[in-house]
Amino acid sequence: MIIVPQMLWGKKGEISLNQDQITGKTQNQNICLYVDGNRLKKTADKISLSLDKTITISSHKLKSPDEITKILEKARKKVPDGKTVCPEAPEEYNALHTVLAWNTIYDPDNDRVITPVSRNWSASAGGWVLFEWDTYFASYMLALDNKDLAYSNALAITKEITQKGFVPNVVQPGYKSEDRSQPPVGSLIIKEIYKKYREKWFLQEVFNDLLSWNRFWANNRDVDGYLCWGSDPYTAENLPERLLKGIGTRTGAKWESGLDNSPMWDEAVFDTTRHRLLLADVGLMSLYIADCQSLAEIATVLNQPEIARELKERAEKYAKKLQTLWDDKFGLYLNKDLVTGKFSYRLSPTLFYPLLARVPNQQQAERMIKEHFYNPKEFWGKYILPSIARNDPAYKDNLYWRGRIWAPLNFLVYLGLRNYDLPEARKDLVEKSRDLLLASWIKDKNVFENYNTETGQGDDAGWSDAFYHWGALLGFMGIIDKGYLPPPEKKL
Repeated sequence: MIIVPQMLWGKKGEISLNQDQITGKTQNQNICLYVDGNRLKKTADKISLSLDKTITISSHKLKSPDEITKILEKARKKVPDGKTVCPEAPEEYNALHTVLAWNTIYDPDNDRVITPVSRNWSASAGGWVLFEWDTYFASYMLALDNKDLAYSNALAITKEITQKGFVPNVVQPGYKSEDRSQPPVGSLIIKEIYKKYREKWFLQEVFNDLLSWNRFWANNRDVDGYLCWGSDPYTAENLPERLLKGIGTRTGAKWESGLDNSPMWDEAVFDTTRHRLLLADVGLMSLYIADCQSLAEIATVLNQPEIARELKERAEKYAKKLQTLWDDKFGLYLNKDLVTGKFSYRLSPTLFYPLLARVPNQQQAERMIKEHFYNPKEFWGKYILPSIARNDPAYKDNLYWRGRIWAPLNFLVYLGLRNYDLPEARKDLVEKSRDLLLASWIKDKNVFENYNTETGQGDDAGWSDAFYHWGALLGFMGIIDKGYLPPPEKKL
């Protein structure tokens, strides 16, 4: 084992090694660590130890292995365990708790504790990175039993709001996506966190930013009454080519969707004047209606009746427009090409999102589930839900959003199912999602970014981070279903 001590976060200071002691000298204090083990070699900058006996590194002088073991065991008893917190879903909880805990880090730039999607992404981004909908989902999961971290993450991403008034797709040291947002799930999640803890200050802290973001979509992404994904050009300096290529382009608009390389966008025309994908998007419109509805409830709690009325009217306006995307012959809401005026039959789980907005009637909802959710040529199978239908030519690509299973898609469909009398579909989605998560969790302690729809694996060539926190949403559905959190379909 080779120990190489360093000063973190770019802080000023000096490090020295002396026998079994590492000393870090800062402007304010000396920090000492003590090392116990079979020494092989010590140089000016590192210590080498044999692994043939226990090695201890402690902040108290040469604690013995036995002493440190007792300290660790005492601390370990305080760590939440699924059998105690969620006895009806213990391993789902353990997976969720572990992946969130591991990815929770300190952000020295802003003096805050945050929970990025994974440490791999944070390392490659320069220390930390927050994606919009990923962070809101983390906040919801953390709300199960850690109020402070739920608040910390929800506030962190909301307070990154841009000058144009939207919560950005991504923010990291030295960069914020000023051209695009991401799926509008903020108000929906904030409402659920408030429902658990009922602390009004939390709503007051984020309300104006959420309202600004809500208005952004109607003012900047409306094309002929429909909502479309987009990316607005702006001048940026000193950015790598990978980030520059997305600003004001088709690529940036696809990134705003959160479903980066989805086949749904393959034939969509990108308007280079308005910088919009000219595709009326069922998923975006549904999430936006749900955002309006959730924020209206929050406005009512905060005694803002005029704003609540504004939001309800906007929800009704887009709900009526969403109904025009219903194909009665096909039994599903469909994206619409705004150049040709024709429906697109490239099918994604986002086409079930109208359930989340409570737009379909019960009969329409039943058709959507019977004719498409349970259709083995489209979404049904051993592993569900593929990010593009099984009979789509792109399904065989098995690359990122082209055919793989993504926990946030399953999760948003699950929330929609709870708004209707669809008990079998809800049960099947919960159980199949849980089984998919636990197969790799129990075997290898992995929580994947996405999963292969054919094999259920996450570690193949499909670009899948092995410890990415939103994968735990696959088990979080069951935790909600068992009643460990307030029912999300019930209004405030």
